[in-house]
Amino acid sequence: MPHRTELYEDAPSACWPIVYSPDYNITFMGLEKLHPFDAGKWGKVINFLKEEKLIADDLIVQAREATDEDLLVVHTRRYLNKLKWSFVVATITEIPPVAFLPNFVVQRKVLKPLRTQTGGTIMAGKLAVDRGWAINVGGGFHHCSSDKGGGFCAYADITLAVKFLFERVQGVSKATIIDLDAHQGNGHERDFMDDHRVYIMDVYNRYIYPGDGFAKRAIKRKVELEWGTEDTEYLQKVHTHVEGALNEVKPDVIVYNAGTDILDGDPLGGLAISPQGIVKRDEVVFKAARSRRIPILMVTSGGYQKRTARIIADSILNLHNLGLIDKELAISGAGNPKVEQMIRDSAKDLTNLSLQ
Repeated sequence: MPHRTELYEDAPSACWPIVYSPDYNITFMGLEKLHPFDAGKWGKVINFLKEEKLIADDLIVQAREATDEDLLVVHTRRYLNKLKWSFVVATITEIPPVAFLPNFVVQRKVLKPLRTQTGGTIMAGKLAVDRGWAINVGGGFHHCSSDKGGGFCAYADITLAVKFLFERVQGVSKATIIDLDAHQGNGHERDFMDDHRVYIMDVYNRYIYPGDGFAKRAIKRKVELEWGTEDTEYLQKVHTHVEGALNEVKPDVIVYNAGTDILDGDPLGGLAISPQGIVKRDEVVFKAARSRRIPILMVTSGGYQKRTARIIADSILNLHNLGLIDKELAISGAGNPKVEQMIRDSAKDLTNLSLQ
């Protein structure tokens, strides 16, 4: 019998299936600036969407912090206990001075934001199945597995979202993870190594962290990129392989890890995709999911430049402008004529993907 959780309580129907909390953002004494990650990017995405009048505070779903009981659905007690040591958290987050802070400060200022984002991903999993799509403005901690963190990822939110769905939602027994962050998603790969219910597609720079050869065995569709890969080649590969993956296995839900560290100039990603290329990439994935009526959960994952928040917001606005996400569509589902038209249009578009 699954434990009682607040993360699966029904969200107000007036809300967009967009999950966020101000608690996502990591700010303390400037230490967050020691990692190239923009530790306030999640709030900036929301502010851009508010400026464009797409959303308001009372129209987004407020993320809740994942409890220990929630986390134990995937994580070992031993691993969660390790996070009570500040030096362990310093290693995982790659911010060395964190090792010298009292752990209660680390829990409140570093791990609570990450636990809240993790709760947000789990909540967005249920919302995606209920509404057809959902976006967690944070999450995507794809280097963390049940017993090991790393690469700024302390909790395995993708694994948790999928396991919660399998345990709690009738009719969800197959999931596809489409991981388009610049780095290999070795955390969920290790977690689902022998689980035939989960199909993993991973597109990443073959030369960078983590280079986890063991985890690669779990990838059903592996696309390894060269340094400096640009838009045309990248988008063609993403389109071909997303279509191929979803034609090979039709899942009950898609988890889309939409890292923006593929952006040209990213200090860690090593690829050369333009802002327009990222917007187009997200469009390709959403069209493929929506045209097949497969619920899709998007998480934002890596992205290590100040301008990535604007690009994520622009991508969400583009999805909305194209009718791929929309509040009415989300609430009323496949009976909505807008959905039917969008599915017809997507089917046409997918046959001749153009790079405007």
